[in-house]
Amino acid sequence: MSAVERRVAARRRQAEELAAIALAGLWEQTELASRLEGHSRLDGDDARLLAQRLLETFPGGSPSVAGFVDALRRYPPLPVRTLPGSAVVPVEPWPVWRWDVPRWRTVRECAQALDLTEGELYWFADARGWNRRARASLRHYRYRWVPTRSGGVRLLEQPKPRLAELQRRVVRHVLAALPVHDAAHGFRKGRSAATCAGPHARRDLVVRLDLEGFFAAVPATRLQGLLALAGYPAGVAQLLAGLLATETPADVLSAAPRAGDALVRRRLLEHLARPHLPQGAPSSPSAANAVACHLDVRLAGLARVLGATYTRYADDLAFSGDARLALHRLLPGVRRIASDEGFRLRDTKTSVAGAHQRQRVAGLVVNTAPAAPREDYDALRATLHNCVRTGPAAQNRHGHPDFRTHLLGRIAWVGSTHPGRAAKLRALYDRITW
Repeated sequence: MSAVERRVAARRRQAEELAAIALAGLWEQTELASRLEGHSRLDGDDARLLAQRLLETFPGGSPSVAGFVDALRRYPPLPVRTLPGSAVVPVEPWPVWRWDVPRWRTVRECAQALDLTEGELYWFADARGWNRRARASLRHYRYRWVPTRSGGVRLLEQPKPRLAELQRRVVRHVLAALPVHDAAHGFRKGRSAATCAGPHARRDLVVRLDLEGFFAAVPATRLQGLLALAGYPAGVAQLLAGLLATETPADVLSAAPRAGDALVRRRLLEHLARPHLPQGAPSSPSAANAVACHLDVRLAGLARVLGATYTRYADDLAFSGDARLALHRLLPGVRRIASDEGFRLRDTKTSVAGAHQRQRVAGLVVNTAPAAPREDYDALRATLHNCVRTGPAAQNRHGHPDFRTHLLGRIAWVGSTHPGRAAKLRALYDRITW
């Protein structure tokens, strides 16, 4: 890469970081200007002027990161010339801390807090992108392609033990302090599929939508921008995001099975080829919930305007309302907001169910009260009975690495809404010879 190409790439990265900061909150002039001034290299006047230009360009709501960057390139220079790529490079501002995150102002402080040397922090954060070129034995992740229920494929990217423990530390100390919208029910203490489904019980209409490739669709730049908004200097935010994100090696991508929709598969591979949240890392659920907070804010606002109820469990979006719910406004509105936030709806999983049909949210039937479908209970009971009769190995047809935990998880899922059924299933489980 030539020197000119490197400068262009660096300026684009700076613009993307500025976009992530701008998009990590309400799309309102005072809030937007405050974020731009507090967490970028813009001074107060430039921040207010840029906020005004952006709101004039995108009056209907915040743009995507790509739309923000393209708009930035078209704007004339700001009076003080502090946009990315300008001739003047201002002094890095003192951090403005938001939320109750640990205040690591330098790379050294961050490394010491995580019980690492600075070199180890750079290595685990893959600061130079060597992981995608390293031999399998030296990589930070193990990779496994698995089929999905819809006939497609999913990549499990499981961090090796030491990186996994670092990710858990970042979750405990940093991600746990970031705001998560009340509509988010997945991967949160005290929340479950039952709490996600409960608000939609006994409604005239239930609408379900699905986000395509949820974890892979979250780029590391979005997480880095959120960490910068929390107060971390750019270098620290980049390394923390690097601990939680990864780029999939080319040989793993080339081994992807050719299954399902070709366009969906291609988009998945494109997301995996760039730094993204890995499905299989202990930190990805918390990171995704924090990044999706702005998505939840906007979807909850849309639901409120239309008189609907909104909840989200990971990539499953659920809306419900009475028979007058304006679907002609709801469905296009959700699609536009999801696209603005960098996500894409999976059209084949969009469903609208009336009270006379089976209504499901987060896998639970909600026509009366949230409950696991009877056929799921019967199937699990049959599996446990066969485990008692013929042994668990013969029933592990999908090759779960920890079949005991898998069965206990399914029992707990049924028990979250029906303790009596769970007790019967647990009695069968206790009779299995492992």
